[in-house]
Amino acid sequence: MPKRYQLLIFDWDGTLMDSASSIVGCIQQASADLGYPVPSRQAASHIIGLGLTQALYTLFPDMPETDIPRMADRYRACYLGQDAEIPLFDGAEALLGELHGRGHQLAVATGKARHGLRRAFEHTGLGRYFHASRTADETHSKPHPAMILELLDELRVDKEQALMIGDTSHDLEMARSAGVASLAAGFGAHPAEHLEDFGALRVCDSFTELAQWLLDNA
Repeated sequence: MPKRYQLLIFDWDGTLMDSASSIVGCIQQASADLGYPVPSRQAASHIIGLGLTQALYTLFPDMPETDIPRMADRYRACYLGQDAEIPLFDGAEALLGELHGRGHQLAVATGKARHGLRRAFEHTGLGRYFHASRTADETHSKPHPAMILELLDELRVDKEQALMIGDTSHDLEMARSAGVASLAAGFGAHPAEHLEDFGALRVCDSFTELAQWLLDNA
């Protein structure tokens, strides 16, 4: 079957890795440790996908600049203490292997820092499937379109041949701003009903549904 999309760009947390709960817990723990109001699960989930600094300013717009690195360090210490144990969604590795074998170019666009993505690649062994990646400490954070535009330029792919797959409104807004199609993972950080108004080709309710859609349509 001819490939409809030459390039498939995946978000990481909440899309390939079942990490949303861990991220929320670490944000809440870091907030409590520094004496800030502990954000609700909904509020903490909403900032998943943003770069860490932008995420903290979104949660705490009046936070003194000097507290940002302190909060970021507390969050990283919490998350990096458990990231090796966080599982992929069932079927994620098999899906990436199948798509790679079919000749798709695969990329990652994530709110993680480069160090965090490198650790994720090492822990999961999935790095071998990806042709390129962008992290929030290397370029503009989502929903700015820079990550996608830079990947398109690096891999020499036209916008019409690229698909963004992500679980947050930040992913879908980024795709729309970059002029590429998107597929929504409604089982991740943002609830499915929150993703319905961002122009995704489909909002998938499970990883199984998302994988099957890609195998049938990508």
